Amino acid sequence: MELRHLRYFVAVAEELNFTRAAERLHIGQPPLSQQIQALEEKLGVQLFERTKRRVALTPAGQRFLEHARRVLEQAGRAVEDVRRMARGEVGELKIGFTSSLPFTAVLPNVVRRYREQRPDVTLNLREMFTPDQYTAIEAGELDLGFVRYTGLETPAGLDVREIHHDPLRLVINAAHPLASRPVLSLADLHGEGFITYPITVGTGLTILLRELCLKAGFEPRIVQIAGEATTQIGLVAAGLGVALLPAPLECVRIEGVRYLPVSDAGAYLSLGVATRKGDRNPLVAQFLSNLEPPREG
Repeated sequence: MELRHLRYFVAVAEELNFTRAAERLHIGQPPLSQQIQALEEKLGVQLFERTKRRVALTPAGQRFLEHARRVLEQAGRAVEDVRRMARGEVGELKIGFTSSLPFTAVLPNVVRRYREQRPDVTLNLREMFTPDQYTAIEAGELDLGFVRYTGLETPAGLDVREIHHDPLRLVINAAHPLASRPVLSLADLHGEGFITYPITVGTGLTILLRELCLKAGFEPRIVQIAGEATTQIGLVAAGLGVALLPAPLECVRIEGVRYLPVSDAGAYLSLGVATRKGDRNPLVAQFLSNLEPPREG
């Protein structure tokens, strides 16, 4: 049985006239009669009582009409749903982001614009370190990710598009002799103890810290490791060392801490959006169209 058989049956059932039903369906009356007869033979029941003067539904035909309408309605909804999916109007979009991203306007702005345009798309947001996002995107567990990638290799199967630069800030205890300076260079910090991320979390910042310090003529002395930026800031407040973090984290206000600009070239962390190469998911394409071009921080 095909959907067209159901459409033919419904048209005859509603018109109770083969000629009018044939006109409504834009087919000839004889082929329509043949199709209805074939349907009855396939079902093994009589759907219509036919006389020279009238056409009427049998009890079985009345019951079948309820089912036929329901099936056609569901089929219509299914067709519209997949068409909307192809247009990127419905579905689920799985997005990863790094822990510092909510401190910027990037994520709130793009999510707000996208939700206004695509209210029927479910957004599933997950906070993850950059290497974990890469793995999840490659495995299909994420559709895209907001990543920090300075100092990191991008996996061959992914594309990373830079969308923002965040300058770095030196996080220093307010009682430190250098805290009154308006700006610092890494050379000013020779001999200081640094608080930074574990190298295994893959933020890229630990690698960048070492590169900047080496350019300034010294190897950084790491005195504390902390996986969360807010923990690092708290350790600075406790006087355990200094930290180098993206500027958006300046909004974390802890007593006894100052955030100072860094003058060294390259003292910024890039924010990018990572996707699978060749991904044709319309949901991803629609989301990416809302991203602004990269700006210098």
